[in-house]
Formats: sequence, C-alpha cells, structure tokens
Amino acid sequence: MLAGMTSVRLLDLHIDRALQQVRRGDAVLPVSGLSWRLLDCLLEHGTDVVDFDTLAQQVWAPAVVGEDAISQRVKLLRQALGDDSRQPRYVRSVRGRGYQLCAPLKSCAEDTRTPASKAKEGPQRHRRWVWLTAGAAAAGAAIAVIVASPQRVPRSPADPVLQRAAYYAAIGQASNNDRAITLYRQALQIDPDSSAARHGLARALAADACLFNGAPSHAQEALRLAGQVVQATPDDAAAHALRGYAHDCLGAMPQAIADYQQALLRDPDDERTRASLAYLQQEQGHLAEALKANLTLRAPERIRFRDVQVARELELLGFTDAAARRHARNFQLYPDNVFSNIAWPRALMNMGEQDKARQALDQALARGTPHPQLLRLQGELLLMHGDPQGAAQAFERGHQLRPQQSLGNTLSALHQASGPAPDWVVARLREVTAQNEDGWSDAALERALLHQAQGDAGAAIADLHRAVDAGFRDAAWLRVTPLFAPLQQAPGWEGLLARIEADVAAQRAQVLAAAWRPEDLDGLSAAPATGTR
Repeated sequence: MLAGMTSVRLLDLHIDRALQQVRRGDAVLPVSGLSWRLLDCLLEHGTDVVDFDTLAQQVWAPAVVGEDAISQRVKLLRQALGDDSRQPRYVRSVRGRGYQLCAPLKSCAEDTRTPASKAKEGPQRHRRWVWLTAGAAAAGAAIAVIVASPQRVPRSPADPVLQRAAYYAAIGQASNNDRAITLYRQALQIDPDSSAARHGLARALAADACLFNGAPSHAQEALRLAGQVVQATPDDAAAHALRGYAHDCLGAMPQAIADYQQALLRDPDDERTRASLAYLQQEQGHLAEALKANLTLRAPERIRFRDVQVARELELLGFTDAAARRHARNFQLYPDNVFSNIAWPRALMNMGEQDKARQALDQALARGTPHPQLLRLQGELLLMHGDPQGAAQAFERGHQLRPQQSLGNTLSALHQASGPAPDWVVARLREVTAQNEDGWSDAALERALLHQAQGDAGAAIADLHRAVDAGFRDAAWLRVTPLFAPLQQAPGWEGLLARIEADVAAQRAQVLAAAWRPEDLDGLSAAPATGTR
C-alpha cells in the first residue's frame, strides 16, 4: 500500500522507514524494536483495519503471542508517539477486530535525511529485520531474537525473552505456564523497568494459583506486581484488569469487581475483562445480565472461557437442553479447559444422569490437571453410588490440592470414616462465621453443612438462604446432591427452592424478551427445558 514510499507523514509525524525513525519536528521519538515493527505493519495497511492475527503473524512471528501481548505493545507505541487511547490521533483500536491508523499517509516531498545519515546507511538501506532462533544453553529452548540493521537499537534487551514467555503463557497448560513464569522472571532481571515483564509475570502467577493449583503466595505476588504497575501508570487499563484478576484468584470478589470496572472505564473495548466481570455477575446471581455481557462480545472466539460461561448461565436459567448441547460441545472441543471438564459431568449429575456423569468425570480426570471442584464432584457421585469411603478419599484429595480452601477442608473432615468430633464442628463453625464476607456463597454453604452436621436443620436452611442472598442460584444441584440430603425433608426446604426458582424464572423471562438475544438462542422456551427436576 506504500508503493515505494520510504518517507511518509502521519499528521505531524515524519516517518523514515529506511532509517526506521519517527520524528516530530526535530525530536526523534523512542519508537524501536517491536514498537517499530508494529508501526511499520500498520503503515503497510494504511487506514485499513489490521486484525490481531495479521499483527501477530507480521510483527511477532515466529513467536506465538496472544491479544494481550499485542494490546500491551500498542500501548507502548502510543506512549512513544504521545498518543491517547481515549482520544487517539495516530492509532485507534477497532473493537473486537484490531487496530488502524487514524489518518491517511502522505508522501514526503523530499528526503530529509542528512548526507551523513545516508552515508552511514550505505548499501543496507532497505534491509529487513531477520528472525533467527538461538539455542538457550540451559534449557535447550529456541528463543526468537531480532537482528537489526546497524542503526537499530532494540527497545529492551528483554524483548526476545518476553516473546518466548508470552508463547508459553498462551498455551494454557500448567507446565508451560511454569516455563512462562521462569522466563518472565529472567526478563525482569534483564530489564527491571519492563512493565511488559511485570504484566506477564503477574498474569502467569495468578493463573498458576487460579487454574493450576499453585501456591496462594503466587496470587499474592501477582497482586503486588499489578499494584506496582497501577501505581506507576494509574491510567493503564490493563494494569487494573490484571489487579482484578489477582484479586479474583484470591477470592476477593468486591475488589476484583472494582478493578475490572476501573479497567473498563479506561478501555471499554477490553472484552476479556468484560467477560471476567460477567463471571462475577453470574456468581452474584445476576444471570441474565451476565449472559447478555457474554453474548454481546464482539470477538467471543478470543475469550477462552466464554463458551463455558454461556453454557453455565443457560443451565442456571433453566434452559437445560440448550445448556447441555453447549456443555457437551465444550467438553469435546476444549479438553485442556479445566472448567469445561467440570461443567459437563456436573450438568449430567444435575440432570439425574449419574452413570453418564461418572463416565464424563473419569474422562475429565484422565485429561490432566486435577481441580478441587472435580474431586468434590467425584465425592458426590461416589456418595450417590453408595461408596462413602471412596467419597471420603476424593474429598481429602481435593483438600490436599488446595489446603487453604475453607470449604474443601470442611468437606474432608465431615466425610472421614470416624466423622468429626462435636467439639471440632463447634470450633469450625465459629471460625467460619468469624471470616470476613468476601462476596461468594461458599461461606454460607459451608456453614449450612456444619449446622446440618450438628442436627440443626433450621439453622442450615437459614444459611442456605444467606447463600441465595450472596448469589447462589443452583436449585437443580440442591435437589440432587447428597451433601444436603438430610435437609430435603426439613421444614423450609421447598420454600428455599421455590425462592430460587422464582428469581430464576423472572430472569429467564428477561432473556426471552431481550432484543439482544442472538439467533442461536431462538429455540429457548419460556418454561424450564426438559431435564430439570
């Protein structure tokens, strides 16, 4: 599209592609390394929108990067150009698609390079960047490095390590996430001021704690790193989103919601943060609102857990058949997604399909990383099958995976063969009651289990009502789980279920009447679909 133009103007910027230099007046702007490659790619496309895949291929290849890495580099380019994402002059984001130049390019009437610079450039004037792979001596890993023309100075010597770290982090598996953490730490050693390294390390650490049963200290470190970036650049939307993710992984729902909202105020096009906020809305019981947020994303294919969230929201709303189709598809398409592995066997159990649920659960457990929710589900299914000993072992394995998780501790103790001592139940109940409310319903469910163990059905039902206050809406699970079987004949049980179902019915009606509902939901019916009980 530049058709031989080596010197162009973008508004008040003079861009010399041969020298890989950007000037405003007499000032040379700090655009180099990946930032230059990104700008040059945008220049090649003029004012056309350049999608994320094209940017990843033309700027980062052979390294594989995700949308986060691209957005972070766009932010750095804007900083170098003195641009503002809220009122962009040079580079604008196109929601759900990519980025484009804000104005058409103009050819410079004359070559403003000095004779000295021309002589210095010599025969390498049109040399392109060459990507090589260098063997890392310690790990034997291939790391992409950039060989530039003699005039080029990389923006950061940590860039090659960051690229490889982003590659491993994007795979979404525990071992590769560990590699990403190691590389991000190396990048920070190379360049302690690298905000990209802090971003990447914080996200990888939070993912380790949240998805891969890592130590809670990793989430705490992620929170500290994200906080440092927010303090240094308070208008950085990505930093607020990252701090929200760390809070989310630590179970601090109000703080996570506040950070996600701050991120969206600064960058309304951040769809990953919008989906993360939708998950917390789901957990608060705002099912129709969460479903709308997920179904109106402009680029849903880029949101890793979005399909799982949509299926779960449809399930909770009582659209059981539609939810089951999506759960089954997700279970097949995303074998490495721990949440799709949990969702399908749990949905089958809620539909009363115990044998199919056990088969799906066995398949999920064989796929790789275990999760406390998978093992809790295994314990429930073993109780249904009349195997309390096997259930006790499953609950204990879940507790061992994340010893800091309060509900897992209680389930393990309640289902041991000898049972808990009455004094332990009293002490545990006192401890759980004294905990700060964090916005989740798990604390109320745990208190209900403990009151049930004491034989106080009335207090247990009251606890379950508090869980509903906090957002719990899974009436189908309450009907089938053996965990609350002693309460199912207690006074107030049916009233509890009726309360949940009345709220869900109102939200289901909102979905059916909504103008935003896409075509693939047109088959939804007003009454709960078959399969609910």
